[in-house]
Amino acid sequence: MFEAVGGDVLGVPASGSALRRAGGDWQECGSPGFVIKPLLEDAQAGLRTWLMKTEPGATAAMHEHAEIEQVYVLEGSFSDGMATYGPGDYIVRAPGAPHLTACPDGALSLVMYTAPTRGED
Repeated sequence: MFEAVGGDVLGVPASGSALRRAGGDWQECGSPGFVIKPLLEDAQAGLRTWLMKTEPGATAAMHEHAEIEQVYVLEGSFSDGMATYGPGDYIVRAPGAPHLTACPDGALSLVMYTAPTRGED
């Protein structure tokens, strides 16, 4: 049985599965030329999963994330200053890894952020 069905952003279900049907609007995310469609956002679980559309010519200056960042490129391509990535490429960045984004021709990616786990002392 599905715990949640609809076009809203999901959280991690307490049990079973959750479903987000197709649809929903693209949202601004604070950087010009980058828009997101949030799929899952659960602060308690430390998870965010987004579709991210990067418009042709969009750039983001050097920055870092506190979370583990995973990017799977679906369409188009982008560069992070170290390499250029295209469809099927999968990138994982450690928390705090500095990177930039340059997207001359546009891209669509699945982006996942996961809070790092802290080991027991």
